[in-house]
Amino acid sequence: MAGSAVPDKPLIVAIDGPSGVGKSTTGRLVARALNIPHIDTGAMYRAIALAALRAGIGTRDEAALEDLASRVRIDFIPGERERILLDGEDVTSQIRTPQVSMAASDVSSVPAVRRILVRLQQELGRRSGGVLEGRDIGTKVFPETPYKFFLTARPEVRAQRRYRELLAKGQSVDYQSVLAESERRDMQDSTRTDSPLTYDQTYTVIDTSDLTIDQVAEAIVQRVRSFC
Repeated sequence: MAGSAVPDKPLIVAIDGPSGVGKSTTGRLVARALNIPHIDTGAMYRAIALAALRAGIGTRDEAALEDLASRVRIDFIPGERERILLDGEDVTSQIRTPQVSMAASDVSSVPAVRRILVRLQQELGRRSGGVLEGRDIGTKVFPETPYKFFLTARPEVRAQRRYRELLAKGQSVDYQSVLAESERRDMQDSTRTDSPLTYDQTYTVIDTSDLTIDQVAEAIVQRVRSFC
């Protein structure tokens, strides 16, 4: 996919959806095609979750997590495979473990943490535009953008993708455990009181079950370009 000129005002593309639908990979491809930054919002919550686990802070302790989120520094290092730094340490691999995934789901439901990170996400996006993916980008972070996409996939497809990803990283997991974890996280994310996983009629919904990542990214890029 070739690059595209960015409009006068910062271009914001919101990609929401549950885990296992390929949001991060899709987001990187879309950002590259549109020549705008990729801002991995999920990695921000994962970084806070990792910091909390290391510090022995409960993943539902709002006061302690608010203090933690206000003190740590999260940086994105662009590249073919972007890296995530937590207080200067490369934690790109550490934030992708099942333990951190579940902790991140807890942390992301804490209103104080969401306020801090949403403010950071908005600052980054309004400065230079970007592709942001998560669970409430189009509903809470950038509700004004017309470029909103909700990715979905059948539960067993999503679990299989996650299972293969973890195996490729050398982790010892079994498919049924991954499926159960995915279902628990879906329930937690969709029923939380603050910024639950949801979408409305302003979104374009894409079922990724039978599509390649390239096909999903191309569909998003073409729709964005048709409105630019």
